[in-house]
Amino acid sequence: MPTRLKGVLFPPQPRQFRGERWVNIGLRCAHLTGVAGIGGGFLFELEPASWAAYWHLTLATGVVLSLIYLWSTAAWLLELKGTVIMLKNILLGLALAVPEVRGELFVVIIVISGLIAHAPARVRSRRWLRLSAADGRHS
Repeated sequence: MPTRLKGVLFPPQPRQFRGERWVNIGLRCAHLTGVAGIGGGFLFELEPASWAAYWHLTLATGVVLSLIYLWSTAAWLLELKGTVIMLKNILLGLALAVPEVRGELFVVIIVISGLIAHAPARVRSRRWLRLSAADGRHS
C-alpha cells in the first residue's frame, strides 16, 4: 500500500472532531430506536410497511456511525468491533432476504451486539491483522 494512502486510511492517531462524543451518543440513541422498531416487525412477523421507517432509521444511523469510525481510522475494520458490525450487516441482509428466519437472525444480532458492546476494551479493540511488523499498535 502506498505510504500516502496508508497515512490517510491509518493515521498515527485516530482523527476526532469537536462534539464527536455527543454526535455518537445521539446517533446511537436513534439507532437503538430503529432497532427496537424493526425488532417488533421481525419478531412478530408484521407487514414491512409497519416497520419500514424504523428500518430506514436503523440503516441511516448505522451508515453514518460506520463512516465516522472509518474516517477516524480504517483500522476500525481490522478490530473485532468493526468486523462484528460488518457481520451484523450481513446477517441483517440475510434476514431481509430470508423472512422465515428473520426473528432468529434478529436475536442472534442482538446477542452478538450485547457481547461486543459489554466486552472489555481489549477484546473489542483486538486486531486480527497486523498492518506492519514495526507497528505493534496494529496487532
